[in-house]
Amino acid sequence: MVRQIKDKEEYDQVLAECGSKLVVIDFYATWCGPCKMISPKVQEMAEAYADVVFLKVDVDESEELALEFNVNCMPTFILMKNGQRAAEFSGANAEKLRELIVQHK
Repeated sequence: MVRQIKDKEEYDQVLAECGSKLVVIDFYATWCGPCKMISPKVQEMAEAYADVVFLKVDVDESEELALEFNVNCMPTFILMKNGQRAAEFSGANAEKLRELIVQHK
């Protein structure tokens, strides 16, 4: 399951609950074509990797989080492990995302 995050407070709470699990954050926009294209693949990965937490952040609704993570283009994926940024990349590259998940989980 991919969980929608609305604001920094909710993000902080979810991150605290995750402990040492890998957290994948998908920064997207509703008007972004590549975001729409990769969304079903992210959903598939969320189902395949049940031990990984998948979050989605709409950059237009959650500008504070987008600024905090310095997100300039969409989609941007940030992988967090133990509260630290483990990896990040921008673009609708499902294979790269899958490789990073396997590498860091």
